[in-house]
Amino acid sequence: MSRKPVAIVGAKGYAARELINILLRHPKVQLTALGDKLDKPESLTSVFPEFYERSDLMIEDARVEEICKKAEVIFLALPHKVAQDYAAPFCQAGKIVIDLSADFRFENLEVYEKTYAIIHQARDLNATAVYGLPEIYRDRIRAARLIGNPGCYPTSIILACLPLIRTDWYDPNSIIADSKSGVSGAGRIPTTVTHYISCNESIRAYSLAGHRHTPEVEEKLSLAAGRDIPVQFTPHLTPMDRGILSTIYINITGDISEKDIRKLYEEAYRDEPFVRFLPEGLLPQTKTVSGTNYCDIGMKLDTRTRRLIIVSAIDNLIKGASGQAVQNMNIVLGFDERDGLVV
Repeated sequence: MSRKPVAIVGAKGYAARELINILLRHPKVQLTALGDKLDKPESLTSVFPEFYERSDLMIEDARVEEICKKAEVIFLALPHKVAQDYAAPFCQAGKIVIDLSADFRFENLEVYEKTYAIIHQARDLNATAVYGLPEIYRDRIRAARLIGNPGCYPTSIILACLPLIRTDWYDPNSIIADSKSGVSGAGRIPTTVTHYISCNESIRAYSLAGHRHTPEVEEKLSLAAGRDIPVQFTPHLTPMDRGILSTIYINITGDISEKDIRKLYEEAYRDEPFVRFLPEGLLPQTKTVSGTNYCDIGMKLDTRTRRLIIVSAIDNLIKGASGQAVQNMNIVLGFDERDGLVV
């Protein structure tokens, strides 16, 4: 079987680096083009030296016509607003587009526009997009031509809550999500907050009661539950390279036991290739999912407060971004979901 040609637009960021690494080892695709906004081409190894002798690709100025000649699947590793400008012509050319920005994650575009303070320029195209969380939308992803890859924090929170959200065992107004992320989640361009001297030996909360991933989490959980689900979400920056650990608190109603909840999660995730529901006494940690596409989930029901504590861990650059994007590509192309993601 000939390999499917794939390309990346926005090839100089952390998510792109992970995509390149995965796609170069993928048994069924060939990375044929790398694009970015450039005045002149740059060698891949000058941007990411770790790919020396693994690829001789050049990063070219991202021209839609040229990339369309070279690839059938295009990953957009671009900032929001910029991604929709590229998605439209690629989709018009009949390409499969997997967008890692927020531009095609929302069903309610009014929420998107308010959250990101921009007017969406591809509203009709957005109506065709599928939210790329396989554990919910796998059947729709199979037929999709445009996929809005989920955010990293939302992936960790939604997967932790999903089985319970579909029941009536909890108070829908009680959900609190406390998440810790590594510095790579802030992107490759340094800021005064992410410089080594600012973030090393420190941990800080940020975007209290206003992080832009909150509406994404609320929309997807509300759709899954069939009712409005508000979430109190607080993110924290931690002095590690990568990883997200989310701790979620949900008040349990009625005479529901931890055994009941564990059975619910075991059944929900039994056949999921990248969700590992951990046994009693074992809790997730970022180190055990680093470099993988796994989401690990553990829990404990506090019988004193009747509050369920759910912990999830992902690699923000893999299951939280590039690995999930490749998982979505595998589904669309009819490959094994694990191709390129499990060594």
